[in-house]
Amino acid sequence: MPQASPRGTYLQVAEALRQRIEAREIAEGLPSQAALMRAYGVSRSTIERALAALRAEGVIESVQGAGWFVAGTGDRRPLVERVTDLLRSEGVQVGDRFPTEKDLCERFGASRTAVRSAIAQMEGQGLIGKGAGRGREVLVLPAERETHTT
Repeated sequence: MPQASPRGTYLQVAEALRQRIEAREIAEGLPSQAALMRAYGVSRSTIERALAALRAEGVIESVQGAGWFVAGTGDRRPLVERVTDLLRSEGVQVGDRFPTEKDLCERFGASRTAVRSAIAQMEGQGLIGKGAGRGREVLVLPAERETHTT
C-alpha cells in the first residue's frame, strides 16, 4: 500500500477494500485483521481505522466472535454455533479428530482468538477434548438443533 501520508493510509486501505467488495472479490466475510495487515503492509490500528470507516458508511458490519462481513450477508451466529453445526453436518463420529485451529480459522474466516474461544466453549460443554498427540477429538456428538416455527 503506497504511503502518501500516515493519516491517509487507513483511507487508502478502506478504499481498496471497498473496491474489492464492489468487484465481489469479497462477497461475504472479510479476511481477519491479521490477514489484512499482511496484505496491505500496515499496522493493526490502520486496519481498525479502515474497518471503522467502512462500518460508518454502512458497507460492512462487525459481529462479535464472528468477524467482519459485507453488510447484509453472512452467517451472523456465534462461531461456536457454526462450528458445532459443522460436527452435525459432516458425519463426524465420536473419536474422530477435531479440526485444527488453523483449519477452523481458514474455513470460517475467523481470528485465532475467536476460534480458541469457540473451542474452549465446546470443551466446556464436553463435546471435544484432548486427543492422542497434540490434537483434539470429538467426545460427544452434539444434539440436533431445535427449530422453532411460529
